[in-house]
Parts: sequence; C-alpha cells; structure tokens
Amino acid sequence: MATLGDIGVSAFINIVGAITFLLAFAFLRIQPVNDRVYFPKWYLSRQRTSPRRGSGNFVGKFVNLNCWTYFTFLNRMPQALRMTEAEIINHAGLDSAAFLRIYILGLKIFVPMTVLALLILIPVNVSSGTLFFLKKELVLSDIDRLSISNVRPKSIRFFYHIGLEYLFTFWTCYILYKEYNYVASMRLKFLASQRRRAEQFTVVVRNIPHVSGRSISDTLDQYFKRNHPNEYLCHQAVYNINKFARLVRQRDRVQNWLDYYQLKYERHPNKKPITKTGCLGLCGKRVDAIEYYKQQIMSFDKRIALEQEKILKDSKSLLPVAFVSFRSRWGAAVCAQTTQSKNPTLWLK
Repeated sequence: MATLGDIGVSAFINIVGAITFLLAFAFLRIQPVNDRVYFPKWYLSRQRTSPRRGSGNFVGKFVNLNCWTYFTFLNRMPQALRMTEAEIINHAGLDSAAFLRIYILGLKIFVPMTVLALLILIPVNVSSGTLFFLKKELVLSDIDRLSISNVRPKSIRFFYHIGLEYLFTFWTCYILYKEYNYVASMRLKFLASQRRRAEQFTVVVRNIPHVSGRSISDTLDQYFKRNHPNEYLCHQAVYNINKFARLVRQRDRVQNWLDYYQLKYERHPNKKPITKTGCLGLCGKRVDAIEYYKQQIMSFDKRIALEQEKILKDSKSLLPVAFVSFRSRWGAAVCAQTTQSKNPTLWLK
C-alpha cells in the first residue's frame, strides 16, 4: 500500500496543478483579447465595452500592458467568495450558480463521511492488530494499519464497515435528493423572475414527415392541433433561401459602396465621385458613382422581391423544419421534453 510519502507527493502534485490552473485563468482573464470570453453576459447587456477599442497601441489590443494589474489580478478572489447566490446568478447566470452547487454538494456528502470514518472505522481497524503478527512475512507501512486489511477474517468488526456502507449510501442518496429539489426550485424561481421572451414560447421542430397530398404547413397545423389542442398557437415554416440570401449580401455590398461615395461627395461637394462599370471598377465606362449604385440597388430590390415571391409559391423551397409557438411557457416545455412520435427520427426538437 502507499506510504505517507507517496500520499504527500500526490497531494503536492494536485495542489500545484490546481494553483497553476488558477493562475493561468486569472492571467488570461486580464488580457484584452479574451475580454469577451470572460464577460459575455456584460457584453450582451451592454454593461461593458471592449478594452481593445480604447487602446491606440497595436500590442495593447491583445496583451495587457498595465504592469500593476499583474500584481493585483487575484484581488477579485475574496470578493467572489463573498458573493451571494443571487449575485452569482445576476453576474454569471444560473448555470454558474448550479455548477458551484457541486462543490457545496461534495462538502455535504464527504465531510460527515470523513468525520465518521475517522471516529469509528480508524479506531476499529487500528485496534484489531492483525497485520502486527504478519509483519515478518509482509512488507507493510503505517497506512496499512488504518485499512480494513488490519481486521481479522470473520471478525465482528466487519459489521462496522457494512453498517457504515449502508449509512453512507443512504446519506449520499438523501443529500442528492435534497440538492436536486433545491436546484430545481432555483431554476423555477429564475425562470419566473425573467422577463418573458418569444424564444421561451417557441420550439424548433425538425424532421417533419412528408404526408402525401399535404404541405408541411398543413401537416404541422393538424398534428399540433390534435396533440396540443390547448397550448398550440401557431407555427412558422423554414424556407431554403440560399439564393435570396446571396442577393441580399450582394445588395448590402452595393449599399456600402453607395454610402461610401455619398460621404465622399458630402466632404467634397465640388467634385462628383466617378466609378467604372467594369470588373472591380478598374475598367469599363466611367459613370456617376452615386447614380450608378442607386440603379444597382433598385435592380437588386426588384430581383429580391421576385425571388421572395418565388420562394413562397414554390413548395420545394419548404424545409422539414419549423418554429412552433405555444400559448404558455409550460406548453413549450412539455413539447420540447416529450417524444412526439414512436419513430425516434421524426418530430425532433
């Protein structure tokens, strides 16, 4: 069995590894290039802006050049340890608070088990003394005397181990049950406190089966009216709009050029901007840039409208995917978490 030195080396490696990862996390956190990774929620709520914008130095956009922050980057640790659960949810989200509950769960399970093992099992194992008589035939360490191997065969002392095994199992299941109820209630309170959003009432349904003589829209409408009559509200089918999206991107590029030449003309009203109609504006006929790009935008608008009308009329453009909306969040949750068909490859969420 392992000696005290072996256990000490193992503990040293784990402690050094944990400290190394903590320092690496804290070091990467203060780098401007990683700011969005560490504070995504603040960026979404517009409470934080990128530090790279205010840095005129090119290197400063990627590396923190403030030397003082490298000596104080661990100052946030005491503040983080003093944060309440509500503050953690507000700062980092519900998932972070639920993840931190894992550490609390581990303490609730293993601290009582460790105390009982030290108070009951260790004295039982040490006082048996079986290995003392076998010391000449075996190479033993002091740790072996603390283990169950020091108990004599068929000894009544084994009942202490069996009893505590049942007790530890019951305690673990009980704590897991209580923790599950706590996290579930915490999640329900979080959802109830949030402002209602459209995505909370909507479920994405994929692999909608094709029914002969019916469109995807009719199949969806009939299916959900039959299976969710009280909660189903409406649906929005998904179309294949690759060509439409390509036209929109081309129009956006033309719009950018139009904006560029309009700004250029506003700065220099005495000189009208000129462009060439050929490849990349390098060759071809010289024309008024503003009028040329306005005509291009009008042409794209007509093509986009025709393509949109074509997509809506063509049943082949419909994909077997749809956004299904419900009257309540409960209805959406029930639909998302239940199987809608005996065939597991159909009506996927």
